Amino acid sequence: QVQPVESGGDSVQAGGSLRLSCVVPASTFSSANCMGWFRQAPGKGREGVAAVYLGGEHTYVARSVKGRFTIFQDNAQKTLNLQMDSLKPEDSGMYYCAAGGVAHAARCGDYDIMRAANWGKGTLVTISS
Repeated sequence: QVQPVESGGDSVQAGGSLRLSCVVPASTFSSANCMGWFRQAPGKGREGVAAVYLGGEHTYVARSVKGRFTIFQDNAQKTLNLQMDSLKPEDSGMYYCAAGGVAHAARCGDYDIMRAANWGKGTLVTISS
């Protein structure tokens, strides 16, 4: 299947901002009820950062980024975006976009549940102190 494609990763200083964007294949965009951003720091497991269920009916935002990151989707462009502000060094890592189906809204953003989703190859975010 055609994979989502992420972009927007960069190297910035702490306190800066980045916007990540993910182009989701049309077939996946229309069939998925959950789309989210996940990240993996070097030597650590992959974790959910933010996710939307049914276009915004339910939104998940990890506690570590709440108040700093905003997730939103553009239905016309079929993109999933992540606005990241007040970045910290601990936000560094590979950021992945995923889209798929979940049985319950509360599980949207759970990496273990989303393992079988359609995943992009990731975009690298590096935050320096």
